Amino acid sequence: MAKACALHILVKSREQAEKLKKQLEQGADFGKLAKQHSLCPSGKKGGDLGEFRKGQMVKPFDDAVFKGPLLSVQGPVKTQFGFHLIKTLYRS
Repeated sequence: MAKACALHILVKSREQAEKLKKQLEQGADFGKLAKQHSLCPSGKKGGDLGEFRKGQMVKPFDDAVFKGPLLSVQGPVKTQFGFHLIKTLYRS
């Protein structure tokens, strides 16, 4: 079964996600932005979701993690929870 480790930032609006993505592209620290802005409890850990298996997350999130590029910020990815910026650290 495929596994991955990812960081994410969850916000309510696409606009906020786009603003944060611009900051990340300009060199902002992902963990710091997650702590400041993420609505997910993982924000306290810099957005770190730890390791999880394919199929454990909602489909749009899962697809981004398991099909997207490693170590680059993807998103905004819309789910029923809001808009995510996702950084996949590794997959196996």
